[in-house]
Amino acid sequence: MFKRELLAMCFTTALMLATAMAGPNDILIGLDQKVTYGPEGSVNGAPGKDEVLVLDIANPAKPVIRARLPLMNSLLGPPTNLQITPDGKLGLVANSVLNTPDANGYKVSPDDRLFVIDLTEQPPKLVNTVTVGKQPSGLAISRKGDLVLIANRNGKSVSVLTIAGGKVSPAGEVQFEQEAAAVAITPDGKRAFVCLNVVNRVAVLNIDGQKVTYDKAMDIPVSFNPYNIDVTPNGKFVIVSTTGAGKNNADAMAVIEAAGPRPHVVDLMTPGTGPEGFAISPDGKWVAAALLLGSGAKPSDWFKTKTGELVLMSLDSNSGEMTVQSRAKVGGLPEGVAFSPKSDYIYVGNYFDSDLQVFRTGGGRLSQIGPNLKLGGQPASMRALAR
Repeated sequence: MFKRELLAMCFTTALMLATAMAGPNDILIGLDQKVTYGPEGSVNGAPGKDEVLVLDIANPAKPVIRARLPLMNSLLGPPTNLQITPDGKLGLVANSVLNTPDANGYKVSPDDRLFVIDLTEQPPKLVNTVTVGKQPSGLAISRKGDLVLIANRNGKSVSVLTIAGGKVSPAGEVQFEQEAAAVAITPDGKRAFVCLNVVNRVAVLNIDGQKVTYDKAMDIPVSFNPYNIDVTPNGKFVIVSTTGAGKNNADAMAVIEAAGPRPHVVDLMTPGTGPEGFAISPDGKWVAAALLLGSGAKPSDWFKTKTGELVLMSLDSNSGEMTVQSRAKVGGLPEGVAFSPKSDYIYVGNYFDSDLQVFRTGGGRLSQIGPNLKLGGQPASMRALAR
């Protein structure tokens, strides 16, 4: 009897440890099954088949899908509409738009929901739905894990939410005069930077606890259509990807000096065309960008390509300069990009191919590891823990 009880206790303890450690090894992937592509470009279809996947990367070279949640997700917006809290316990997913029937098929209208997922549950489950601004797009969670900011394109605002005791609660709204596409919070939690994509500027927010304020005079001009944004782990630089050049013209990535009384652009470079999805490595040494190239173009466009490209860039911690080190072929319409916790693997989601590619970054050279992982749907966004 004693041995049997001891074995039961060991099993229970192992299960508890596995549950507690599940979140830090997770990546969230949002699948959009509504938007397809035809001869004239994107086509809006019927809702009801979207999912959010929880990807376990405890073995970073061999990721495993450990959960599938039937939650809405959208290709419209930057691929940063979801993120995991720093403790790995909660996953947040903002749904940007709704597809509803009309005379021409399906029309798109803004949504206003944020899904809260408990990642410590086996399997993970939806525990709450919070109302935020209209068409919530890129979101950011603070390094302390107590504050969430969500950029709302149709709402022309940033929603402010708090996290306490596992509960996510609305705490205010910061209004702008134009739409906001994405947002990033500095590691010290004192500032945030927002992509004002229509006016080609980045806004600066001051954060004091739960109080978030905006001074328009601090706006920073960047290149065409700033659409995605992140902050380096040391808090020194903000990196912005812009995707508005169009027609196969190379797009810029801007580097903003984040500290000091007047944040400003200190460098511009171009890795290629369409760096919509990008990520900064947890160790701060690398930036990986997924180039759309012409994979999202119409078949009749002269610059149409079937595949995209992953670009690995080194990041100078003193100057913020990014230098291309390696390139690798990826699938059609690559969107989400994420690093492993030790910065030695990169994951890329290919929308057209409904799959995931895994690359090793050894010595600054990209090398694909294993075959593509089929996801069972079109990956529109992907994100790991807030750091």
